[in-house]
Amino acid sequence: MCVNYRPATRESIRVHFDLEPPAFDYAPEIFAGQAAPVFLSTPIDEEDVAGWVWREAMFGLVPHWAKSAAVAKQTYNARTETVTEKPSFRTPWRRRQFCLVPMQSFFEPNYESGRAVRWSIGRADARPFTAGAIWDIWQAPGGPRLHSFSMLTVNADAHPLMARFHKPGDEKRSLVIVPPAAWDGWMRGDATVTDELLSGPPSDEFRGAPAPLPKAGAAARNLDLFDGP
Repeated sequence: MCVNYRPATRESIRVHFDLEPPAFDYAPEIFAGQAAPVFLSTPIDEEDVAGWVWREAMFGLVPHWAKSAAVAKQTYNARTETVTEKPSFRTPWRRRQFCLVPMQSFFEPNYESGRAVRWSIGRADARPFTAGAIWDIWQAPGGPRLHSFSMLTVNADAHPLMARFHKPGDEKRSLVIVPPAAWDGWMRGDATVTDELLSGPPSDEFRGAPAPLPKAGAAARNLDLFDGP
């Protein structure tokens, strides 16, 4: 499960995706519960116009019925096998509230040395890419609206790269990678397109390498980086 990733920079979004980058600031590394840019296609209220728009959203989906935004620490990933059943995810999925998460790389634990070592996974050519996600809106009584998202994951037991991560004996999982050619179909919720993408990143295009997180950084976030829900 992915709880930590590096978002694509404004410059890489402009150069490699040919898009105007988001106007708001965001951290160079994102953890569950933090705000990050996502690209939406669905108008959210009467002030929005049709088309694709950037939104600042919390990494960790907060369903509209949640009592607090703290649930984001448990909802940053959604399994494609059960997304239609889980109360937190089934409504956004049914409504085809799909979005794209631009990133440079994401992190997973590798246990091949006998202990958990954080690895960075990204494209071999170092270009940014987009992960598929679902989004929702939550609002505390009297407070501002909060946009949030959960990255979709698929089984990766047989994937040449992604099968190397997570604890021995545990199921292997991977993000859903959405290439630019499939953006339109993904954002429209085209079932044919979404089904074709549920196989993990192309193994010949992605690479992994050790990228340990400094202990001070891990302690400050008070997160278990390696064991997602």
